[in-house]
Amino acid sequence: MVPDKFKGTLTARQASDAIAAGWHSIHPGDTLHSIPMSDGGDGFGSVLAGALEATRQSTATTDSAGRPRISDWWYASARSVAVVETAQTIGLALLPHGQFHPFQLDTFGIGAVLRDAVASGARDCWVGIGGSSTNDAGFGLARSLGWQFLASSGNEIQKWTELTQLAWVQPPTDPLQARCRFTVAVDVDNPLLGPSGCSRIYGPQKGLRPEDQFAAEAALEQLAKVMKEHLGRDIAAIPGSGAAGGLGFALQAFLEARVESGFEIFARATDLDRHLEWADLVLTGEGSLDRQSLMGKGTGRVAARARQHGRPCYGLAGMVEPLAPGETSLFTLTRAIVPDLAPVEAAKANAAHWLEELSRQVAQQTSR
Repeated sequence: MVPDKFKGTLTARQASDAIAAGWHSIHPGDTLHSIPMSDGGDGFGSVLAGALEATRQSTATTDSAGRPRISDWWYASARSVAVVETAQTIGLALLPHGQFHPFQLDTFGIGAVLRDAVASGARDCWVGIGGSSTNDAGFGLARSLGWQFLASSGNEIQKWTELTQLAWVQPPTDPLQARCRFTVAVDVDNPLLGPSGCSRIYGPQKGLRPEDQFAAEAALEQLAKVMKEHLGRDIAAIPGSGAAGGLGFALQAFLEARVESGFEIFARATDLDRHLEWADLVLTGEGSLDRQSLMGKGTGRVAARARQHGRPCYGLAGMVEPLAPGETSLFTLTRAIVPDLAPVEAAKANAAHWLEELSRQVAQQTSR
């Protein structure tokens, strides 16, 4: 079983437990191996921690609105690997709905977590960046690490919305990347700017209004221009730079991080291919199997990997979006709670029960 979270209702581990309970009620003799999944968003830390036998750590810092926050991260001392899930610090789910505008939020609090990770002895740091509330392209993070952003007047810029005045940058004298390699886990290919950039695609989910788009884009465009001049290369155009409100850009530009698919990090850490070699059937799932999932994103990549090993893969979900004519699903079978078993509100109110029931019904239809 390789389920992702059912967003807002079940963690990946809880989803796995529900699927297992339903399946075992019909096939009690089956051996089920649970590998909860995350491709870089919420749950990335706890999922990778289990695979690496990492221990939970905590850092006193601030959330994206500058409020005090204790953020969890994980450290595998035997491998000198730290796992940081930025949603633990700047996650959208941490904020009261509608209380803060993205112009008021930044990534400053992540810096303290990364410094603690390196101070603990980490030589590699894997950073999952999904689920963010921010759109500052990591401006706050960079400032917390000692970068200075200066206007032509020589005054230091302290708000990301004022980056239109940026003339040059001053890097820190003790860069964190001199002591640790950083890898950023992303699950999207968006660049920083333009029609597919972070402000236009993901900004509205975080509260950016149509009338805010020009100011947000202009600020990040000037940051990208100055950093291109400083670094001698265009980080903003790299796929994944627009992930998490431009945090993908920041980790590359300010910490020399390499970008990697969050799913591939997960698959390698959990030795997923070895488990697929002995499996007879693969069960996966998430809250909504949409067309991107069905064709290869997230849980769809589990299905694709299962197909490479010649194993059938069943997708269990809260809801399944139908494919358009001519599109092909990677799954052998997909089943949904809504509308077949329960309406939306009932399904969300008791997600574990209904996922267990869905798994039980699928198991009944599967001969062993």
